[in-house]
Amino acid sequence: MIDAELASQVVRLALDRGASDAECTLSEGEEFSAGVRMRSLETLKDAGSRGAGLRVLLGQQVGSSYTSDLSSEGIRKLVDSALEIAAISTEDPHAGLPDPSELGSLSGDLQLYSDDVNRIDTSQRIELALQAEDAALSADPRITNSEGASFDAYSGERVFANSRGFLGSYRVSSCSLSTTPVAREGESMERDYWYSYARNYSKLESPAAIGRKAAQRALRRLGSRKVPTQKVPVVFDQLTARSLISNIFEAVDGDSVYRKASFLADKLGERVASENVTIIDDSTIPGLFGTSPFDDEGVPTRRTVVIDRGILTSYLLNTYTGRKLGLRTTGNAARGLTGNASVGHGNLFLEKGERSPEEIIRGIRKGLYVTELIGSGVNTVTGDYSRGAAGQWIENGEFAYPVSEITIASTLQQMLMDFAAIGSDLEFRGSVASPTLMIGEMTVSGQ
Repeated sequence: MIDAELASQVVRLALDRGASDAECTLSEGEEFSAGVRMRSLETLKDAGSRGAGLRVLLGQQVGSSYTSDLSSEGIRKLVDSALEIAAISTEDPHAGLPDPSELGSLSGDLQLYSDDVNRIDTSQRIELALQAEDAALSADPRITNSEGASFDAYSGERVFANSRGFLGSYRVSSCSLSTTPVAREGESMERDYWYSYARNYSKLESPAAIGRKAAQRALRRLGSRKVPTQKVPVVFDQLTARSLISNIFEAVDGDSVYRKASFLADKLGERVASENVTIIDDSTIPGLFGTSPFDDEGVPTRRTVVIDRGILTSYLLNTYTGRKLGLRTTGNAARGLTGNASVGHGNLFLEKGERSPEEIIRGIRKGLYVTELIGSGVNTVTGDYSRGAAGQWIENGEFAYPVSEITIASTLQQMLMDFAAIGSDLEFRGSVASPTLMIGEMTVSGQ
């Protein structure tokens, strides 16, 4: 484990050498990955890393540096380098640390770390990946190949200190298990995947369940076809729906907002979505992947309602972007070891509705159910949205056949206003989550 006091020592040294303010991040972690393919071990990685990052201010000139050498000499060079960069940088009137009154950390156990991840030995980890792939390969004779399976794990610690009196630390752990089978029938060949991701090993789905689900997802894509161009309702499953929530984050990121590079700039207090849309950023939920006791500026994390029943109520901000916009930080500072803080999200999600996915699908006479999105044709400056897609065609409330090689298009503005149905199946498989959702109408381009 890292000596947390080292971060305070780095800050004091920076002040002694002339910095007017300073902040230091220490990070240490162990990363593991075992990849298998066709029932054989293919890749194995077990690596550790530790480092220190320093950001200093000389008035309103900023400099930063980092090092993996935590010896006395390494720390001295870290401080000198950051100060040298600050001395030649341009003054920024909005640069600076948070006000001391804004600093702090959440108390209590946020369930971010579990030692059971570290108790699984290497052979067990490889075996879990083999079992997941085998479950997929054995599920159906049409599963003829595999792009592999992997077990990944991480455990680490983060320490942050600044010259305003803040010192905090927390430990994290995570593990994941995934597999990607390939199905074939005649000339049709399709791949799909499934995975489980958790803070502790005991909460992972079983290898058998992951393999079977991955196989099922691949098999249902066999025989995919195009459809004629038309305007129909489009349903996004949980995994593809969360990409829309990520697009909304890009539009409420304070950096994009103050640069006027967002279709939601200058829209606070206005209706930007239908009344059934509530989007929340919450870094305080125990055990989830976007949870932390403080952000990367030492500000306590919190629950922020971004869109409340269709009304844009908040942007997501760090100290710098808040000052640029004349607002206060929302505790969303994020950074690696070095550099100025950017804006990040915590657990960002669309609040669930009351209808099951099956009920939503049953209510559609003709439409598209999206299970994969391809490409990155989303412009959060203008809101234009156009992406390749694959999924299932819906006829009279049921899946009729798989579809692929199509494009779905609209604008994010119109899509937000046209969230016609939101599912009850909200589930976190990462720091961004969404239930199944239906957009009332989009253009589907195919033949």
